[in-house]
Amino acid sequence: MVLDPLAMLAAVLGGALGGGGLFLFFMSLYGMRPRPPQPKRHLVKMLTTRTAVAVVAAGLVLIITGWPVMAAGTVLLVFAWRGLSGGAAEERAAMRRLEGLAAWTESLRDTIAGAAGLEQAIPSSIRAAAPTLRPHLRAMIDRLHTRMALPEALALFADELDDPSADLVVAALILNSRLRGPGLRDVLGALAVSAREELDMRRRVEAERRATRRSVQIVVITALVFAGLLILFNPSYVAEYEGFLGQAVLVVVAGLFGAGFAWMKRLARFDKPTRLLMGGGGNG
Repeated sequence: MVLDPLAMLAAVLGGALGGGGLFLFFMSLYGMRPRPPQPKRHLVKMLTTRTAVAVVAAGLVLIITGWPVMAAGTVLLVFAWRGLSGGAAEERAAMRRLEGLAAWTESLRDTIAGAAGLEQAIPSSIRAAAPTLRPHLRAMIDRLHTRMALPEALALFADELDDPSADLVVAALILNSRLRGPGLRDVLGALAVSAREELDMRRRVEAERRATRRSVQIVVITALVFAGLLILFNPSYVAEYEGFLGQAVLVVVAGLFGAGFAWMKRLARFDKPTRLLMGGGGNG
């Protein structure tokens, strides 16, 4: 039987819903960088909400279409939907952390200008620190109170922040804590200016990538809506794909769409530079 071109188009677009989330799901797992641990209660709540949404959506799709492949793809798409943002949340968090780091560096520079040593300046600087830095600063101050050496406490502080820009500031502090040489105030001032300039550059890049992320979401939503309309109002065009062979074809089509979505996601993803002080806390 010769398939109608519209039926083939409906099958292709149906494959986008049936398995478009497949590659996104595995890419989100394989390509994700380590993130700070989230509270267990928040993680359980998030997974429970997504699971409920995925089960309801998959049930509706299975009732309407009767296609198991599309129902399974719906579950994967619900769990991988946040991956379509291409790391936007991670990049915004990194920019907030960088802005807080620049402000903390300036505060530390001004505190040191008052003839205070690093051991006294760091605890004093926590009052002006951004909320994103305060937990890590408190942990470092607690280590100092337990007689941990300042270079080792600073190295652990850098590992907790896990940010290349923070490594530059911490490296300068570690060198000064070991050598006790002059000029730290000038170095911190230059590093604060550099952090501000990097923050401006990231904001410009983020504005450009936001358009790419929006295009990815528009393409996905358009394909899914169009496929859904065809299945609802023209079921005869896609009747050939109700059997086992038709579902197998949809799996292949879904894989192709998923690969395309994963590629678009990669274009919009923020790749964090390599850190300078990798594993510094373990070296003492």
